[in-house]
Amino acid sequence: MSPSLLDLLSEILQQARSFLFIGFIVLLRVGGIVAMAPGFGETSLPARIKTGVALAITLVTIPALAPTLASFDQGTVLPLWLASEIAIGLFLGFGLRTFVFALQIAGTMAAQSSSLSQLLGGMGGEPQPAIGNVLLIAGIAVLMSLGFHVQLIEFLIGTYQVLPVGEWPNPGALRRWGVSGVAHAFSLAFKLAAPFAVTGLIYNVALGAINRAMPQLMVAFVGAPALTAGGLILLALCAPTTVAIWREAVMAFLGNPFGAVQ
Repeated sequence: MSPSLLDLLSEILQQARSFLFIGFIVLLRVGGIVAMAPGFGETSLPARIKTGVALAITLVTIPALAPTLASFDQGTVLPLWLASEIAIGLFLGFGLRTFVFALQIAGTMAAQSSSLSQLLGGMGGEPQPAIGNVLLIAGIAVLMSLGFHVQLIEFLIGTYQVLPVGEWPNPGALRRWGVSGVAHAFSLAFKLAAPFAVTGLIYNVALGAINRAMPQLMVAFVGAPALTAGGLILLALCAPTTVAIWREAVMAFLGNPFGAVQ
């Protein structure tokens, strides 16, 4: 075998080793994000599909991240950057997961306001009201149909500029970012459920006034069916706008993850 062929094989092996090492680094962060991202991180999705999605995203992002990660010192203490990449992936995934929590909280509030909280349940491990389940499925469907996977890949690539490999993130900054994200999720949930909460409050106040004016009238038998019907009608009217607002909030987070929740 000629020396030139040996050199060529050695170069191929070196490039393959570098490719696999970069892929391993990227997969650590991608795995945490995919495990908790909307749509990809649902408990009803089989683990094999989640693994396939994580590997596919890793293969797609390697060419874009290769110039950045090629200079990474492989001699760095393995447990340090290994743990930091896993922690960063899970924390970024939690930031995306808060939007799912916001939609579920909004659905629960809407169901409580319209007396539909005990009907049916969710598809996940924990039962959800019917309205929350409908909003969650609709939100994920709209999100996926409008290029969420592309935005997620761009989001992942951008995180390496703010949180580089091999450096442990600032715990104080992450704590403030996480608290701000949870607060933003609750604020978004109240915003999405506002039509149901306000309508339910006005209806119950009016029902109480009618009961005071006509004590002999059984307002519960008249008001409960009307409240349920009104909740379903309001859901049909407000669901498209609710899902659109939620989708825009998710896209704003992906475009500016460290500023959209301030």
